[in-house]
Amino acid sequence: MTDNSTRLDHIVLWVRDPAASAAFYQETLGLAPVRLTEFIAGEAPFPSVRVNDETILDLMPMTMAERMKMLPGAAESAGHPVNHVCLSLPDADFHGLRTHLEEQDVPVSDYSYDSFGARGKAKRSFYFRDPDGNVFEARHYD
Repeated sequence: MTDNSTRLDHIVLWVRDPAASAAFYQETLGLAPVRLTEFIAGEAPFPSVRVNDETILDLMPMTMAERMKMLPGAAESAGHPVNHVCLSLPDADFHGLRTHLEEQDVPVSDYSYDSFGARGKAKRSFYFRDPDGNVFEARHYD
């Protein structure tokens, strides 16, 4: 990647068990783990999962919260300071994800229609939670 324009690089999610969370994201959303082997071997402080070529989700152990000293009050933000993370998918993948979540008994919300996002109004979206309670929105524009 040589284009240095502004874009989303990563989002850090607080999780209880990073390896289990990586498995959830891989098995449920098809997101490839990054540094999982190194994390399990104790060589990396946390694993991540790849959303696309440019963006990852870091799966930060909640036990690291007390080390968050870069800003006053950062340690107290461990838990759920993020309202939700939105994943934009092609139409077929959007429907496939919902079906897969339902097959895995992951509760999903009703559909929302025409909700505003980075690319205008999305045709449909729905919400679900990961095993740590982080809220995700899935949407499609096409």
